[in-house]
Amino acid sequence: MTEERSLGALRELGVRRLRASAAGMGSGPTPDLDAELLLIHVTGASRARLRSHPETLSSETAVQRYAALLERRATGEPLAYILGKKDFWSLQLTVTPAVLVPRPETELLVERALALRPQQNGEVVDLGTGSGAIALSLASERPNWQVTATDASAEALAIARANAESLGLSRVEFVLGSWLEPLAGRTFDLIVSNPPYITADDPAMQDPALRHEPKQALTPGPDGMASLRAIIEAAPEHLERDGWLVLEHGSGQAAEVASELVARGLRHVRSHRDLAGHERMTEAQR
Repeated sequence: MTEERSLGALRELGVRRLRASAAGMGSGPTPDLDAELLLIHVTGASRARLRSHPETLSSETAVQRYAALLERRATGEPLAYILGKKDFWSLQLTVTPAVLVPRPETELLVERALALRPQQNGEVVDLGTGSGAIALSLASERPNWQVTATDASAEALAIARANAESLGLSRVEFVLGSWLEPLAGRTFDLIVSNPPYITADDPAMQDPALRHEPKQALTPGPDGMASLRAIIEAAPEHLERDGWLVLEHGSGQAAEVASELVARGLRHVRSHRDLAGHERMTEAQR
């Protein structure tokens, strides 16, 4: 029946499907919004049109594609992977399962980096850049900064490069390698990183959404502090005098991160809370 192909009917179908899966912790906390975004994605209709002209008919191809995408979302696959994009800071980034989906709380790291380095010039590096979210946000705000981004995954680095090109941020340098290892002899005014920090056996790793994301970007293994320690150990040799190291970490790791920073001889160690009230970011100065 043609009415079953209307935007309104398809939206309601999607909402019901995702609400049912959300009850089993599958599709996440926003089934209504997700259903709308998927429908917009396959039909090209605007959100306003969904509301003002729900009787508009969709093609059979769009209906079938919508049903397929709903099933992917119902299993917990992140919406960003299905749509192939994610908004972060002021940018829209391409994302694939090769990179972590950028989180809103990571925008705090960008805020702190910009606050700590108000100067219009500077050498900055983002370690484990993934999609390039942090590096490209900084480059967009400070066009005269020399921004470098490293990642141990060639596939992730390719995504980051593609994002830089599409956003016209061609001055960002991308370097393949683990943390600071490929940057021997180089120093920076600012080192930032959102490394993996979840312990491998943490129950959070069983979250349906996390099962779709690259494991190496989520956990360093049995010791959740392993990557953070590696960066803290190497950072002082790569920081200019008065340079800053800014790290994202787990909500229960602030005290341990701060202790490691102090032990490494860094000063002005401070932690900051995200919008949920969790200590999410710690900074320190050489």
